[in-house]
Amino acid sequence: MPVGSILGRAVRRTEDPSLLTGAAKFVEDIASEGALHAVFVRSILAHARIEGVAASEASTLPGVVGVYVAGDVGLDPMVVSTSVQGAFSRRPPLADGVVRFVGEPIAVVLAESREQALDAAESVMVAYDALPAVADPLMALEAEAPLLFPEAGSNVAREKRSGARGQALDGADVVVRGRFFNQRLAPGPMEPNGMLVVPEGDGLTLWVPCQAPFWIRKDVAAALGLKEEQVRVIAPAVGGGFGAKADTYPEQLVLAALALRLGRPVRYTETRSENMVVMTHGRAQVQDVELDSRRDGRITGLRVRVVADMGAYPMAPYLPTLTREMACGPYMIPKVAFTSTCVVTNTTPIAAYRGAGRPEAAALLERAMDLLAGELGMDPIELRRRNLIPPDDFPHKTVTGSNYDVGNYEATLDLARELAGYEDLRKQQAERRTLGDARQIGIGIGTYVEITAWGSEFGSVEVHQDGTATAITGTSPHGQGHETAFAQVVAGTLGIPFESVKVLHSDTAIVARGDGTMGSRSLQLGGSAIRRASEYVLEKARRVAARLLEASEEDIEAFEGAGLGVAGAPDTAISWTKLAEESDDALAAEVDFDMEERNTFPFGTHVAVVEVDTETGKVELLRHIAVDDCGRILNPMLVDGQVHGGVAQGAAQALFEEVLYEVEGTPLTANLMAYAMPSAADLPSFETAHTETPTPLNPLGAKGIGESGTVGSTPAIQNAVIDALAHLGIRHIDMPLTPERVWRAIRDSRVE
Repeated sequence: MPVGSILGRAVRRTEDPSLLTGAAKFVEDIASEGALHAVFVRSILAHARIEGVAASEASTLPGVVGVYVAGDVGLDPMVVSTSVQGAFSRRPPLADGVVRFVGEPIAVVLAESREQALDAAESVMVAYDALPAVADPLMALEAEAPLLFPEAGSNVAREKRSGARGQALDGADVVVRGRFFNQRLAPGPMEPNGMLVVPEGDGLTLWVPCQAPFWIRKDVAAALGLKEEQVRVIAPAVGGGFGAKADTYPEQLVLAALALRLGRPVRYTETRSENMVVMTHGRAQVQDVELDSRRDGRITGLRVRVVADMGAYPMAPYLPTLTREMACGPYMIPKVAFTSTCVVTNTTPIAAYRGAGRPEAAALLERAMDLLAGELGMDPIELRRRNLIPPDDFPHKTVTGSNYDVGNYEATLDLARELAGYEDLRKQQAERRTLGDARQIGIGIGTYVEITAWGSEFGSVEVHQDGTATAITGTSPHGQGHETAFAQVVAGTLGIPFESVKVLHSDTAIVARGDGTMGSRSLQLGGSAIRRASEYVLEKARRVAARLLEASEEDIEAFEGAGLGVAGAPDTAISWTKLAEESDDALAAEVDFDMEERNTFPFGTHVAVVEVDTETGKVELLRHIAVDDCGRILNPMLVDGQVHGGVAQGAAQALFEEVLYEVEGTPLTANLMAYAMPSAADLPSFETAHTETPTPLNPLGAKGIGESGTVGSTPAIQNAVIDALAHLGIRHIDMPLTPERVWRAIRDSRVE
């Protein structure tokens, strides 16, 4: 078997046996003798002054070590973002004087057992002076709206404008307009947030289910006045993150401070209801869109105004910036005017959620494309084809500033059309409409391009004297299969058996540095770092082999599972064990890989086929065809796994999920009884296919895939449902397309 042949193969995940047998250790499974248990007292009002916290009774209950409020902990406010100014930029770890959303922590109880802590927390009495609240971002912009930060003078945390609105109209024959609500979502990972913090010497060890251990180390050290080397962060098995476990949470800073002060371990795990109102939410944009074209369907301009709900603390004002950056999608759009307004409301803060700004861009653009196709009387696929960036126009710079690396957008569109049997589907649709069938078919298209990879990432490789190898990565997986993928990179580069490669990660005492896992960056940055490190190790080993064989280095090559020898003469191969023994220094290398501030741009086309019952509004997703291009594919099984998960989450947004608040900020979806999520029974078997257009920006030729399924699927499914009802005059229905919402749209169309 030639060296490198394992690359591109569907290798089973090495992570799975421990997960399937229950041997994997999550934070809650880490034992720590004598650990105190923490339970937070959280606000029951969305906006109020705190008049007082009565904790005397709770403090005397059995097992209680202490009840702590903001003044007891002594932590400075957290900087929520450097992109906002003044009052907007700070958040107290425990509410200090004012609460701004239901669930905001006010106090924390530490006790010898969780049951004791829960009982004591129930006894803590908070006196509130209720303040007017605002939960709707559009209402938050009104002149008389309650202000979350009165000293700021408004609820606008940040506003950005680019492009001239009037200029985008030049040359337009047709203009379509729409207001689209990209609803608020809860990440809902299987494992909620939590932490175990253990004092050790003059520092701390933190076990955290996170995506970025080094970020948490930095934040904890800064908050507690420690050196970063005094804080060790370990992410053991992590039960999902989806972006929401990338940031440091105030609860984690509070418990780290108390553990250090008391000299005792402290542990904390959210309940599911806590998780639904405390873990950051995603999406939450109101999008006013105008798309202009000539009569032949050629787009002449796009205008967008986004009102982005940031929740109570504007942690992620970069999200609408990403939406703006990707507003052109895969199309030649000569003019774009884009305004984004980040607004604070009395709700859970918004932050990154799978796709982070890019699904929002694809959703607004693909809905507008279908509106334009309807206005022009043109097939939705034909309209898209006429406006796609041609494959010979790369690298391509959009008017919003994105530098697309490489693409062949027509290839994914054509393959998706072929796999779907598009013409036959349209015939079936026409037949049902002619018959007046109560169950109508809809076909939806979602053609997208998204941005992935930023920064640099650490990787190291060492071959030991027993012939095995260890790779260390700065990425921090939470379900993606990094251990499998990175072992493939080492094995494919060095010829060492796959099962002889160990991959280490997610421990700041073992890994030198790293940024973690988010933004679909892991393989192309972390994997490329390991590839480069492996190549450097191979160069060292070739020098050793050349010396031992008295041959030229240029004549030395790797043989799968055998070591290094003279090219064409496998019987000369020297084992890796011998090479490691004979090397003057360690067969090891470490690399920080970056792409020189360039990004990669995966792309694809999704086709959704739905059946809508026009009598009840019920939607059934019959088929979903996903054709994605993530550059060169290292492991098809891992890629399909990421696509499956992404499509499921995209379908969930289109059809099921929505975080709701009543007008005064009380959450209405604070548990999984009220927050609708699909089960496997609600989804079909996804049909996946891929084209491969390798990027020149990294040695693997890889682009991101972790979020692509989410980006392409949501607009395809939304478009499919509306397409099923287009003959009734229905032009748009907002997500989620629940039976009630669809039924009401049908009813209203008949009344009109």
